[in-house]
Amino acid sequence: MCTFVETPDLGILMDAGAALGPRQSLLPHPLEYEALLRSRERIREFSRRARVVTVSHYHHDHYTPNFTDFVWLWSSEAESRAIYEGKEVYAKDFRNSINFSQRRRGWLFHRFAEGVAGRVEVADGRSFEFGSTRLSFSRPVPHGEEGGRLGWVLMATVEYGGQKVMFASDVQGPSSDSAMGAILSEAPDLLIIGGPPTYLSGYGVGEAAIERGLRNLAEICGRVRRVVVDHHLLRDEGWEARLRPALEAAAANGNIVMTANELIGEDRNLLECRRRELYRALKPSEEFFEWTRLDPEERRLTPPPLR
Repeated sequence: MCTFVETPDLGILMDAGAALGPRQSLLPHPLEYEALLRSRERIREFSRRARVVTVSHYHHDHYTPNFTDFVWLWSSEAESRAIYEGKEVYAKDFRNSINFSQRRRGWLFHRFAEGVAGRVEVADGRSFEFGSTRLSFSRPVPHGEEGGRLGWVLMATVEYGGQKVMFASDVQGPSSDSAMGAILSEAPDLLIIGGPPTYLSGYGVGEAAIERGLRNLAEICGRVRRVVVDHHLLRDEGWEARLRPALEAAAANGNIVMTANELIGEDRNLLECRRRELYRALKPSEEFFEWTRLDPEERRLTPPPLR
């Protein structure tokens, strides 16, 4: 969900991370790795235009850690340094409103960032002024449903010239009524939000939480002028059918719902939900299969062969 927002005062790079994930008992297909590399290149490109880099929470697809991992992240210390060095970093508090795994990741990230960034600030519930631009962060809201095990995230709002762009990653719909209330009270002109993880329904996430997230999303789409829905929801091949109530609510009120690709004028390119199909239709090379059979630690430190 990495997003770049620019005003006449500054550039802001939000959640400067990218990652692949385990799906369908298969490692990512080479086309997914190629897409991840393109994402990494674009994140570096936009980091050069950014004065500020934000971190909503410490899942590895929402920031770039400074360790090497070619299996899921294509990360390294050099990659992390290229993004955060010399920047003003506004990040989730790693001491409060956080679960155990993210507390450790947050501590490690802050220790690294404080050595390379120009400034590191805990952002929870705070606002910052940059000329005529205001950057505001919510108090921590649930990463999904209330009381869930995934912890909390920050939502961020950029305001300039009477216009508001709100970035609400990983609220999963939102599945939390408190997160929905915070979004509606902010009244953004453009909302960029992570949809419910419908692909996990009945496995990692209960159907009741999914349905609440879809209902709340439909309510938001009926009341916010432009909504970009992406991330978890688009890991489900049937995402458009699940989104239909939100699309209908938007249409009934003259509002617009789109994906991130559509926001920037690109075609949809959904790979993760099609992994098994990709392996069947575009069989990887034998060299790639040999890489998949490496010891996990060796594989983590070795880039996959993509050509």
